[in-house]
Amino acid sequence: MQTLESLVLGRAVRGSDAPVQLHNPSTEEALADVRSGGIDFRAVVEYARATGGPALRAMSFAQRGALLKALSGAIHAEREALIELSIQNAGTPRGDAKFDIDGATGTLAYYGALGETLGDRRVLFDGEGVQLGRTARFWGQHVLVPRLGAAVHINAFNFPAWNMMEKAACALLAGVPVIEKPGTSTAMLAARIARIVHDSGILPAGAWQFIAGSVGDLIAHLDAQDSIAFTGSSRTAALLRGHPNVVRNNVRINLEADSLNAAILAPDVDSSSETYALFLSNVALDITQKSGQKCTAVRRILVPRERVGDVRADLVAALAKVKLGDPTLTETRMGPLASKAQFDEVRAGIARLAGVAEVACGGAERARDRGYFVAPTLLVARDANADVFHADEVFGPAACVLAYSGAADEAAALVARGGGGLVASAYSNAGDWVERIVLGLAPWHGRLWLGSDRMAEQSLPPGMVLPASIHGGPGRAGGGEELGGLRGLAFYQQRTALQGFKSQITAFGPVESSAVS
Repeated sequence: MQTLESLVLGRAVRGSDAPVQLHNPSTEEALADVRSGGIDFRAVVEYARATGGPALRAMSFAQRGALLKALSGAIHAEREALIELSIQNAGTPRGDAKFDIDGATGTLAYYGALGETLGDRRVLFDGEGVQLGRTARFWGQHVLVPRLGAAVHINAFNFPAWNMMEKAACALLAGVPVIEKPGTSTAMLAARIARIVHDSGILPAGAWQFIAGSVGDLIAHLDAQDSIAFTGSSRTAALLRGHPNVVRNNVRINLEADSLNAAILAPDVDSSSETYALFLSNVALDITQKSGQKCTAVRRILVPRERVGDVRADLVAALAKVKLGDPTLTETRMGPLASKAQFDEVRAGIARLAGVAEVACGGAERARDRGYFVAPTLLVARDANADVFHADEVFGPAACVLAYSGAADEAAALVARGGGGLVASAYSNAGDWVERIVLGLAPWHGRLWLGSDRMAEQSLPPGMVLPASIHGGPGRAGGGEELGGLRGLAFYQQRTALQGFKSQITAFGPVESSAVS
């Protein structure tokens, strides 16, 4: 059986502790194992700080951007092999595998191009400068410079390619070396991409390290110049936030945790409209894409009370067309859950929801004799105010229809009970209703997606994370932000106010440079 290797201190290292097995979720066959015992994590952090950091900081933004574009090309060159590995280890049909891998290379290419536009500078201006004295000779300017530590990235299992490379792209362009830790159950794909990066020689020594397995005591060796970016469960996020060393040294931390995302159908949307078709298509996609294992997937579907029956029937019909099964087959559109742990957790969660809702299709039963398969599941709440709908995220192919009166204020209040989310989508052609829903939802979300007839033809679905827009959200969603163009670099940089002679300050970069915040 294959043992995945860590790539640290400039070389491949095979761990020495007890192995954790990885499986093919379609067949339950053991494929590989991970182990990270025996790695000197203090040395790993020091190697990043002392070797990778200085090499990256010596480069301009344009030079770092060129590295990212080259990495995108190197990974894309092995796209077909990576797709096959994703199908095998993550149970993803080909379309879902491409979604993950192309998201990774696309984000690298985006930040590579962004680096080119920033040119030969190594300092970012943050907003406009300001005159501080009697004349402009005494000038103030906020700038962003690379922090001197390492960026530890603890990534989720559901997007082993995209999640890892979106974090890496921002950190590397900012001039900060990375230490990547993948979600264990799907680590084969992440490990293969890490090997491509390592073997390519594109990045300077120490700029990229990869840990297959547990991070051991890594967090205990971080200091005030280091950072942690995490995607995963709220339980693990809380442990990281409260780690004694993180608290003691004020280690910068960015968290993306749970999210009970909502889709809201407004009362003005006619069933024959493009907006309604878009609503049905997006909701069905969110339930089934990646087998519902997306942090941006819809969990709550708010529908005007008098429309619940029609929406239920239309969604059940749409889900019935989705072919569930062997992800190696071209006709398959939805595969298994990623692991036995996910399988057990999702089935238990659907059973909890079914206690206060009617199952319209699917359910908690095993969908196939072998493998971690759960059918696309739609539930209809008996009471939209029941706490479980707003407190319990089932991270799988399941969503609940919640009836409401049609009033934007009521919908916003119901969604807010989720405690903060990554994205909410609202479908309406009525400007006044949209204004009320935006004002009600924006404080609770990192992103709002507004569906209407005017944008339906050109829109990308709300579950897609785009590098030009921020990804993150308040409260339950973790309180963090990443991506968002230049905003994604700010987490890895120090904002400092320069005060002095204007010409000396403006020499660091053009005054007209893009503001980061």
